[in-house]
Amino acid sequence: MKNLILLHGAMGSKEQFEGLERLINQEYDLHILNFSGHGMAEFYFPEFSVQAFAEQVISYMDSKGIEKSNFFGYSLGGYVALYIARYYQDRVESVMTLATKFDWNPSIAEKEIKMLDPLLLEEKFPDFTKALVERHGEKKWKLLLEKTGQLMTALGDEPVLTENDFPGIEIPVRIGLGDKDKMVSIEESQNVFKRLKAGSFYVLPDTKHPLESVNKERLAFEIRNFVK
Repeated sequence: MKNLILLHGAMGSKEQFEGLERLINQEYDLHILNFSGHGMAEFYFPEFSVQAFAEQVISYMDSKGIEKSNFFGYSLGGYVALYIARYYQDRVESVMTLATKFDWNPSIAEKEIKMLDPLLLEEKFPDFTKALVERHGEKKWKLLLEKTGQLMTALGDEPVLTENDFPGIEIPVRIGLGDKDKMVSIEESQNVFKRLKAGSFYVLPDTKHPLESVNKERLAFEIRNFVK
């Protein structure tokens, strides 16, 4: 049975994969973890970055005796998975992403960070705010927003994956996007897949950026079709 590690997005948690997990857990040796500071996980590392999350995943693999794994990463999780594929290639069999943003610069980071103001979220997006509180805890969700903003600023100033990195990823990679995603463009997604040595691309119909908008049965089908 193939190993498959699921990686959630920024401000997400492993609990968001429960619906998908039920559909594929009989077919893979499935592993799902919370990044440092997400969900009920504590802030394990002083650094809050793609690199630190990648090191956390490698440490998890070591603790479970997983020499090599396939990865599915949603949003930031896909970015982390590709970073692992670039710098820990001997630990990765394949990577599949969905809704991962690749195009980062200071102006894009600034735009995204504006949506992380807790007062704005509480006023204009009370349901989303409630979900964040329930997912991460009353004492931690605002700190998570702050640290996520710092991570985005760092990516805007200096992306950890550049156009020159993707040709160096030699394992199979499948880049995915929802056709109604307003955060990630089809242009940036296709630009990455075309630079990969073993890249492919898929689109989920009638799908926005939030993981909750994804048809889990369709996503499970795409995963089974790729991770065989």
